[in-house]
Amino acid sequence: MKALLLENIHTDAEEILRRHGVEVETRKGALDEAELIEALDGVDLLGIRSKTNVSRAVFEARPNLMAVGAFCIGTNQIDLNAASESATPCFNAPYSNTRSVVELAIGEIISMARHLTDKNAAMHKGEWDKSAKGAHEVRGRTLGLIGYGNIGKQLSVLAELMGMQVYFYDVRDELPMGNAKKCSSMDELFEKSETISVHVDGRASNRALIGRAEFEKMHPRTLFLNLSRGHVVDLEALRDALNSGHIAGAGIDVYPEEPKASGEPFASALQGIPNVILTPHIGGSTAEAQENIGHFVASKLIDYVEQGSTSLSVNFPQMQLHPIKSGVRLLHVHDNVPGVLTAVNTVLSEHGVNVDGQQLVTEGATGYLVTDCSSGVDENVVSEIMALSATRRLGTIGDCVGQDC
Repeated sequence: MKALLLENIHTDAEEILRRHGVEVETRKGALDEAELIEALDGVDLLGIRSKTNVSRAVFEARPNLMAVGAFCIGTNQIDLNAASESATPCFNAPYSNTRSVVELAIGEIISMARHLTDKNAAMHKGEWDKSAKGAHEVRGRTLGLIGYGNIGKQLSVLAELMGMQVYFYDVRDELPMGNAKKCSSMDELFEKSETISVHVDGRASNRALIGRAEFEKMHPRTLFLNLSRGHVVDLEALRDALNSGHIAGAGIDVYPEEPKASGEPFASALQGIPNVILTPHIGGSTAEAQENIGHFVASKLIDYVEQGSTSLSVNFPQMQLHPIKSGVRLLHVHDNVPGVLTAVNTVLSEHGVNVDGQQLVTEGATGYLVTDCSSGVDENVVSEIMALSATRRLGTIGDCVGQDC
């Protein structure tokens, strides 16, 4: 078993995989499509962060890839439909870096409200500007959240504790936390908010979600943050709104185009503008978050390899399984069509295989059948199940006979 970990994934992940007998190769930066396909030769498990795109071409070129771990929140960089079709479950860390992103957002709101970056720059130049002009407390301000998922909710709670009134807008029907109030549209949120923070995912429908028209609808002297996805905000429109004074400050952590690795040059339309905080996509980059993510995702990969568990997979039927004690566990990924369970059990029965337990879960077009057998499974059983028209992949765990065992 071999794993490839890209983009400086925390060493905890490497240690966990090695502890379970997995050979691990690590690389610091992201890879483009051609580089990734070449690097995946002989690789069973892939670990990435947000900058490596795992496209349909990658899955088609490397059909033996067993699983993909996204050591981050988002999975939009993975073609999940292609992954499902190639019977490759994908896992992410939806909660592990939430607190780190929220704390960065809180820090930037306070910094912008007090013009701390400008004061800091002046002090480094030897300028003593002790003035309250333009500086405000965040207590009493209104915070509008576009997107009310895990990060939005936690930011909502902490902002309220600081005395802010919170409004939110989400296309889903989300339950408000604390005293937060839901808006029926983004326009309503713009009307009620003095500080706006974006926390949406990277789906295509969110591309250019905030542009020139949206900035014009915001209150004069609004503070604006985007710690979600780079393609969500039109940075040229934001630059113009900042230069005109309509937007009073901005905190940006994500960009439409980002360098693949640390040390590479970076350019943005927002550079050099006062009261603008630019950070290099570090919302979840704290020691605590990266350690949590490394441990969580690596453990999910091991659970799948050693048990067949797909709990919290983002593209696969979810099944939480106990470790197999003896015999053989068959992991059958197949098209979700009628008759598959009967066909598999017919093969097992004809070969005298005793079934101890069986679970079947389906999601969309994918079915996942797990069968525990007390007796060995010979290569004829493996080959006959593989030959079924609905079969996408057959994995085995335990002691057995056959090429895939």
